Amino acid sequence: MSFITGICVLGAWVHNLKPELIELSDTFALRWYGLAYLAGFIAGYLGLKWLARKKLWVVQPDKVADFIACAALFGVFLGGRLGYVLFYMIPESGIGYVVENPVVIVQVWKGGMSSHGGILGLTVFTYFYARRSGCSWTGVGDGLVIFSPLGIFFGRIANFINGELYGRVTNAAVGMKFPKELLEREEEFHSAMRDAVEADPERLDALWDSYLASPANSQGRLLEGVMEAGRENPAIIDAVAGYVQARHPSQLYQALLEGLALFAILLVLRLRFRALGHGVITGTFFILYATFRIIAEGFREPDSAWVIEDLLTKGQFYSIFMYGIGAAFVAAGLKGRTGSLDHPVGS
Repeated sequence: MSFITGICVLGAWVHNLKPELIELSDTFALRWYGLAYLAGFIAGYLGLKWLARKKLWVVQPDKVADFIACAALFGVFLGGRLGYVLFYMIPESGIGYVVENPVVIVQVWKGGMSSHGGILGLTVFTYFYARRSGCSWTGVGDGLVIFSPLGIFFGRIANFINGELYGRVTNAAVGMKFPKELLEREEEFHSAMRDAVEADPERLDALWDSYLASPANSQGRLLEGVMEAGRENPAIIDAVAGYVQARHPSQLYQALLEGLALFAILLVLRLRFRALGHGVITGTFFILYATFRIIAEGFREPDSAWVIEDLLTKGQFYSIFMYGIGAAFVAAGLKGRTGSLDHPVGS
């Protein structure tokens, strides 16, 4: 069946999208999450190549492919993962956990990438790239930040397809039900799974027995099996839906704000104001990303401990610092300290 399979129950759509595009074997599949990264890198390559050919970026067209490859590895993946470890894993599990289990640092396939870490990683990468290539650091950044939001857009869409990083409970008409929330509510999970099994015992009895034998190790497998069976038998989704709360599809809000809206604004700035000092567009990215992230976090269920209970999430807290960084880039660019496309420093 199509990956867009879903069902509307009790007035709210129940999320039951398939995270795999193509299953090549029982153990290997082409997943939408991986495709999101690929789409982001392809969009970045094509967009930056176009900018370079129009002489709207300081990097030469024949250097774009190498730039994207290195940015993906050292900026996005390394920065994103280390950011998750530093900003989320260590504060929640303690540094001792990471020291005793250093392999968790590279276990990206188990989840855990920080967008703030990715942004920081790209900032550091572009600094060293600019020094090595003789380009303006802020000039390199001005091109990169225009197309980075497209990567954020694809990533948030993948989050939505996976049914993760969902929003807060709502009575609004836009509310959707994300069954993965049951993994955080043990009693409701047990009841929902029991009712789902009763709706289709032939398909689900074996998974239920495995869960009863080892609940802690079988929750995810049971939920995945129930939702997969639900794509063929709507009665299973009916059984689960009553235990799931309607929530904001905050992944889509973030895709639109941090992704498409931010991309459109920065692209217009680059095309309309060629003479802007290097760094102004980079600084605008930091300021607008922080603003959009803070707004969207107001609808998103916090995926880690609050910084200030019921007031400030970690995502909002880390975003606050981006205002200062962005303001510094903008100020330097407007004062002419960094040069521009038409007037490079030292020319």
